[in-house]
Amino acid sequence: MRAGKTIYLDHHATTPIDGRVMEAMAPYLQEGFGNPHSVDHAMGWAAAKAVERSATKVGLLIGADPDEIIFTSGATEANNLALLGVGRGALGRGRRRILCSAIEHKSVLAAGAALRKFWGYEVELIPVDKDGHVLFPALCDLLRDDVLLVSIMLVNNEIGVIQDIAKISDAVTSVGAMLHCDAAQAPCAVALRSMGRHVDLLSLSAHKMYGPKGIGALFVRRALRNRIEPMIYGGGQQYNLRSGTVPTALCVGMAEAVALIDGQDGERERDAVRLLCERLIDGMKRLPWRITVNGPVTGRHPGNANVCFEGFVAEDILGVLQPRLAASTGSACASGIPEPSHVLRAIGLSEEEARGSVRFGVGRNTSESDIDETVSLVRQALTKLSRVAPIGTN
Repeated sequence: MRAGKTIYLDHHATTPIDGRVMEAMAPYLQEGFGNPHSVDHAMGWAAAKAVERSATKVGLLIGADPDEIIFTSGATEANNLALLGVGRGALGRGRRRILCSAIEHKSVLAAGAALRKFWGYEVELIPVDKDGHVLFPALCDLLRDDVLLVSIMLVNNEIGVIQDIAKISDAVTSVGAMLHCDAAQAPCAVALRSMGRHVDLLSLSAHKMYGPKGIGALFVRRALRNRIEPMIYGGGQQYNLRSGTVPTALCVGMAEAVALIDGQDGERERDAVRLLCERLIDGMKRLPWRITVNGPVTGRHPGNANVCFEGFVAEDILGVLQPRLAASTGSACASGIPEPSHVLRAIGLSEEEARGSVRFGVGRNTSESDIDETVSLVRQALTKLSRVAPIGTN
């Protein structure tokens, strides 16, 4: 798709709001603006019913009940509520170890660091292989009866690798630990109906699946509700787990986005996106430079292409491409200091290789012409940045 003159291939960072989502939200931004927690009048009742319907739709996505869905401001808050809520709720109960995969989102790793710093938990990283899969024997070696929580994302936001959560769940539950899954990238990648059976907590974000920014959800298995300490206190909304007025319109928007991506429509969309992404990768590999794809060949997000351009710097490539192409380095910035991606370093890339990698994210409205023009634009950028003329040119 294009935003003005820019080809948009950064769908892992955010997706555009689908027009049907906007239409579903509109009534609750206009005449249906009642507070869903106002229990004394019809406008409040109507808003509350809209929120309940939204929770039902979000729950159906992962095979959960509506009362197991806690709306948050996004996956970052959901991840924090999961880790900090479980950690603070378990203080003084014996289990003092938390395990996270080495390629988790920074919000999970930062929450783990806070549990270590402020509450004395032992937080350990689970190594991954060269494709980003959790090393299962290493996980099993770390699992003992003092583990409180394990956090492993379903679909990685940088290299798109998909984890075998069912297998991981069996190992985690065997020692009585809880399993949290950051599934923010998952709705556009895989069917999720069985997830409610395999995990205890799961994080979602609407703007990763063509919904609005500012709304997400945390699935909390009903039996665990009393074991989580909230981060936000107040009126006791959402089963005392997350106080504050629930944004009705955003909940409705998230629910509509879920409905559009669930079921057979979602499967057809994933197949179409996969073909476009394969077209992009094939085009890149035909360029006259050494170009490799980071992450697994199969078992990855259908729209993910994390590409290493050997001998180049990703920021330089993207700079030359502006404003005609939107993609991402996938690297993080801490206090304004650029750092190579911790995900790419965890799968064995050198610092130079990590700095030369660009993440392309294909989406719902990407076209074949977008893909072909992207390959052409990248060719032009690399030619401009090369000190030696590409092979086959005069």
